[in-house]
Amino acid sequence: MNSQRQSSSYRSRILQPASERQPKSHPLTWRLRDDGQVVDLQDYEAKEGYVALRQVLEAGDPQAVIATMKEANVRGRGGAGFSAGLKWSLTMQGPDMPRGYIVCNADEMEPGTFKDRLLMEQQPHLLIEGMVLAAFANNARYGYIFLRGEYVESARVLAQALDEARQAGWLGSDIAGSGFDFDIALHTGAGRYICGEETALLNSLEGNRANPRAKPPFPGQSGAWGKPTVVNNVETLCNVPAVMLRGADWYQGLSGGRTEDGGTKLYGASGLVNRPGLWELPIGTTGREILDLAGGLRDGRQLKAWLPGGASTGFLLPDHLDLPLDFDTVGQEGSRLGTGLITVVTEEQSMVSLMRNLEEFFARESCGWCTPCRDGLPWAVRLLRALEQGEGQPGDIELLDKLAADCGPGLTFCAHAPGAAMPLQTALQHFRHEFEQGVQRPKGEAHADPIPVGEV
Repeated sequence: MNSQRQSSSYRSRILQPASERQPKSHPLTWRLRDDGQVVDLQDYEAKEGYVALRQVLEAGDPQAVIATMKEANVRGRGGAGFSAGLKWSLTMQGPDMPRGYIVCNADEMEPGTFKDRLLMEQQPHLLIEGMVLAAFANNARYGYIFLRGEYVESARVLAQALDEARQAGWLGSDIAGSGFDFDIALHTGAGRYICGEETALLNSLEGNRANPRAKPPFPGQSGAWGKPTVVNNVETLCNVPAVMLRGADWYQGLSGGRTEDGGTKLYGASGLVNRPGLWELPIGTTGREILDLAGGLRDGRQLKAWLPGGASTGFLLPDHLDLPLDFDTVGQEGSRLGTGLITVVTEEQSMVSLMRNLEEFFARESCGWCTPCRDGLPWAVRLLRALEQGEGQPGDIELLDKLAADCGPGLTFCAHAPGAAMPLQTALQHFRHEFEQGVQRPKGEAHADPIPVGEV
């Protein structure tokens, strides 16, 4: 099987039929075809495509674009939840400043996450329009889509869409007769998770080792090749055209009063559910609603825990299913919304094995730039392997506590180690008894209520 066909066979699915997706309620997905084929330029233009861009360029007011983004409260959909409008307002601009760059972070390697792939493979022009609007607002002269190298189908679709946009005059010189020049290059990465961190991404884009940079300066002041640079996630940029077309009040109203955050969110579910996939829902939708849309757990299994937004978020319990999934609410419960794609853990799955599997990934993907991450994560893996095999020693669990704390926010160069620590900390908090089963006991002292371990 060639790589293109193999990639297509694993294509992300939006599980809402077109009849349920409308322009004013589903800004990200209403154009998507039920057969999963690409929305090409002709189809996109027939469905309000590039209308927002033409209107913005005719108005000629970049600061109005930034103000609308701030008022709409479009928060970053890559996981951090930082206000996109505020980020844009902090970009160095002015007649004496050099024109900079817009970089789309499409390095989607978060375990359990597959939402950006849907947008890129099936609706590439929405991303392109969002990037041109961001470029106009931020006085950028060039853009890059930094794409996960394994996304072969996404690369093919995006490359074709970029050519279509250039031929139609939506990229290049004098876009839509406005005098504004901007073009986009597709850059495929070499397959490292650390490139999802914006400054490591910029180092890699420049041809350097993908290590994070010390901040300040922030990319908005000195980013790619020392120029002002805005880095936004795919889903974040795909929100921009609809916000510009319909306004901040409309965008805020999409949440239906569930939360102070605005807009919709691509939510998803994976793991042992009956219908894994994606749905565009009002931000603030609950975990229970998402699992219901996923058809519940397979074969009558019982839910033990769930990750609300990828592997670098903290475990929540069944008691948390009715919380609105927005950035602040989930944060108050000791986790993060992250990418908004739920991963379920069922009662028969071992939390020790699951954590060993996750921490192996994080340890392998560390760039090695700072000590807590470079040395602490492999150490945690060794301890978890011993506990999984029933060979843990007294004090190992307490050492895991300390290793996780040493990888916490503010103690490392970037968010990689804190992301690895959060699921471990919450697993130890909620399921400590499972870890205790892996500690060797003196002869004659039996474990109570043994829990099976094995591959998850």
